[in-house]
Amino acid sequence: MSTISPLKMGPYTLRSRLIVGTGKYASLELMEQCHEASGADCVTVAIRRERLFDKNSGRNILEYINPDKYTLLPNTAGCFNAQDAVRVAHLGRELLTHSGFKGADWVKLEVLGDTKTLLPEPVGTLEATKRLVKDGFAVLVYCSDDVMLCKRLKEAGAAAVMPAGSPIGSGQGVLNPNAIRILMEELKSNDPAYPVIVDAGVGTASDVAEAMELAADGVLLNTAIAGAKDALAMAQAMNHAWRAGYLAARAGRIPRKLYATASSPWEGRVNA
Repeated sequence: MSTISPLKMGPYTLRSRLIVGTGKYASLELMEQCHEASGADCVTVAIRRERLFDKNSGRNILEYINPDKYTLLPNTAGCFNAQDAVRVAHLGRELLTHSGFKGADWVKLEVLGDTKTLLPEPVGTLEATKRLVKDGFAVLVYCSDDVMLCKRLKEAGAAAVMPAGSPIGSGQGVLNPNAIRILMEELKSNDPAYPVIVDAGVGTASDVAEAMELAADGVLLNTAIAGAKDALAMAQAMNHAWRAGYLAARAGRIPRKLYATASSPWEGRVNA
């Protein structure tokens, strides 16, 4: 029976290849339950202070994430230039250093271009990556699926690239699977263990399975679970989906053919 190997990214090794977020849940209690159901052992949290508190209750999100169970991946969501992203990353390092959570030495970098598309701004993303690598961070970079940008980010020292499957929260799934295939071929040709995580845009379990069948090393998502009508059921589905996609990618699928191929032999058939 095939086994699922752990995922090594930066200074951490994760059992699950699904990384989940904390936003948009109906309650912090539901968020906590969904984290458990997803099977994830890494949770990404926006570090800007206003993102750490539930607007309705004023409670701190971190109170509902068990530091003995989860590694936190601080992210710079809401930053629109390199300077702000670097500052927020350092705030995250300080916060986690004194909070008892693992995760102070890495960051999910987001430098967004605008509020409409929430797509990454490439020049600022590359600039912030270089600065944070120099400052000692393991930088996991939210980026587009542009192969040349991803190569530049890897050369700049990014611990992983995280190309968007489609715009954040759109639920469109992986819009350009060929770009992901090319990107992975280019980044992994001489470095097979280099992590590529599909980040953003998935809407349901089949999207996660597809991303993993493209041989991505993992999937990061939030809205697909938090925004589902039954978030807890969707969290469970995502747990199954990444595992199915991971195993299928390594099983060696049959080739696509134009015509049918009988699964039973023709010899000994009965003629009408």
